[in-house]
This record gives sequence, C-alpha cells and structure tokens, in this order.
Amino acid sequence: MFPSFFIAHGAPLLAIEDNEYTQFVQQLGRTLPRPKAVVLFSAHWEALVQRVSQVDEYETIYDFGGFPEALYRIQYPAKGNDQLSEEIKELLTDHGISYEVETSRGLDHGAWVVLRMLYPDADIPVISMSVNPHLSPEEQYKVGHSLSALREKDILIIGSGGTVHNLGMVNMAGENQIDQWALDFDKWLEEHLNNWDVESLFQYHSLAPSAKLAVPLYGSEHFIPLFYAMGAAHNQQKATLLHRSYRYGNLSHSVWQFGE
Repeated sequence: MFPSFFIAHGAPLLAIEDNEYTQFVQQLGRTLPRPKAVVLFSAHWEALVQRVSQVDEYETIYDFGGFPEALYRIQYPAKGNDQLSEEIKELLTDHGISYEVETSRGLDHGAWVVLRMLYPDADIPVISMSVNPHLSPEEQYKVGHSLSALREKDILIIGSGGTVHNLGMVNMAGENQIDQWALDFDKWLEEHLNNWDVESLFQYHSLAPSAKLAVPLYGSEHFIPLFYAMGAAHNQQKATLLHRSYRYGNLSHSVWQFGE
C-alpha cells in the first residue's frame, strides 16, 4: 500500500533551482516504489465542485509572471489515464461527493513543479484534482478519504501546497532567519498531525498560533491540500514529517507522509 503525501511546491523558481529541498524531493522520487499513477490535488486549481481531469496528454500551464525565461521553456507532458479517472468518479459517487470532469485543463505549476522533481521523465500517468477552500476541513478530508482505496492499487496520492504560505509576509532577502511565527505554527501543526488530532486540526484557524499569518483567511488554498492527502490515509492514521525547511523568512517547504 502506498502512503499519501503533502508536498510543498514553494515558489516556481524551485523548478530550476538546486537546493536542500529540491534535492530531497528528487531523492524521494528515486526512493519510493514506482507508482502506477499519481493523483494530485493542487492548490492552484480551485473549484466549487470537485473537478476530475480526464486528459490524454497535459499541456504545461505557466500560471505565474515575471520569472526567468528558463521557467517558461519547461515542458511536463504527462499523460492521463481514462481507466483511473473512471475509477475516481465511481469512488466519489459512492461517497456522495459531486464532481465534474475536466477534459482540457493542463497542469498548473502546483502540479508540475512537484511532479517534475519526483518523476522528471513525465512517464507516470497523472490525474489532476481541484481543491475547494469553501469546504470545511472535514469535507476536504472526506474527499481524500473517498480515494483511500486507490493506495492499495499502487496509486500515489499527493496534496501540493504549503503549510505556511503568505506572500504578503515573505522577505525575498530573508534566507538566513526564519520568522518565529512561522515556526510556531508549523510546530503546532506537527504536534497535532503526529497525534492525528483531527478535532483540533479542523479548527486550526482558531487554535493554532499565528494561524492568520500562516494561512491568511482568504488564502487557505495552499494549506488545505494537507487535508485531502491526510484523508487518503484515514485507514492508517500515521503522520511522518519527512522534511521541513524555509525560504524567504517564512515560506515553508515541508513534506508530510501519511500512512505507510
């Protein structure tokens, strides 16, 4: 059975950087058994109804501006998998979750930056999934839980985002000092994830220190993929922090594994 993962995609520059974090994720891709496919929930695909991609081959979306030209030359032509898309639709239906099928959308950078670090040859089928910040954390967790059976079929489920992601607070020159408020939030998160304390986690915005800085009230889309990934491992309630580092003072690069 595959674990599920929450993997930070950081700033788009990660796609062309060589640093502690990119090296870790690349090594993770080499260490994990090869999955039959990847199901990825991206912070950069928001929808009010759960969207399920059913695409033959994905285009690469450059959903950012003002970065080096090298970023815009990157291609990640992953293929879809119709059979897996159909299976996901059945699982969502069985769990009473409404969905819509997306047949043309490419992979945004929340998806391809992570996938390219893990599997640079783009040779593993991908099903891209949306996230919905307007759902409660319980409902986001339920969506992930509905897909948990896929882990038994060598399918890798990933939530891509960032536990601390507040672009209004980043310091592009702040590489050597980490803001205490970001550390406080992530340490609270670590404690409650390690205990699988969903009751507290679902109320993170009122209980966690500095939650309003780490997860801005109208900017939760980067945090919530954590609940989708966590829900996918509901039948194996074990959380393991594999990596945590920071850029720009407080932008978190964390990798959480759920299940075994």
